[in-house]
Amino acid sequence: MIFLDIVCIPLYNQAVMKILLHCCCAPCSIGCVDALAGEGMETALFWYNPNIHPMKEYLSRLESLLAFAEEKKLSLINEGKYVLYSFFETAFTFLDNSEEKNKRCHYCYKTRLELCAIKAVEKGYDAFSTTLLISPYQNHEEIKRLGNETASLHGIEFIYRDFRPHFRESQRQARSLSFYMQKYCGCIFSEAERRHEGKK
Repeated sequence: MIFLDIVCIPLYNQAVMKILLHCCCAPCSIGCVDALAGEGMETALFWYNPNIHPMKEYLSRLESLLAFAEEKKLSLINEGKYVLYSFFETAFTFLDNSEEKNKRCHYCYKTRLELCAIKAVEKGYDAFSTTLLISPYQNHEEIKRLGNETASLHGIEFIYRDFRPHFRESQRQARSLSFYMQKYCGCIFSEAERRHEGKK
């Protein structure tokens, strides 16, 4: 009788994917980080939001994100300081109508995704993504398209996930942790629109 030793050899070694996650704020980051961790991914945070105005709003969101990073023991890349003119130089060229608003949002998405991809490559991450994908108020198809275009341009993967099912729970956790809860998207135009709708 011949006995054969059977050795199980894994087909591949599955390394942990490291993602640089562009973050617009702490409340949106919570659900995205948890969802990616649930897939076995390792996330680092990236802060670059020249669209957020005024300075008080910018600092409130940044401080909240720093607290979240410390709470979760996550790395955070803080890219740049508060900038007033770089965003407005282009944003103010778009007039206040629906077509120009879409162009403004396109510019806002592209600016942040572009630098996140560049930093992800520089720092040796496997991929990048954004917390904008958790918001039910953002244009997901546009973000997905721009993310994939940017990824192709810089030779890195863009991780698209529809994080929207995690939005309410993410907000709930943020409130329980006393994180700052913003009331508008970030740019001065979105604040004006919110106030206008409120008056209606």
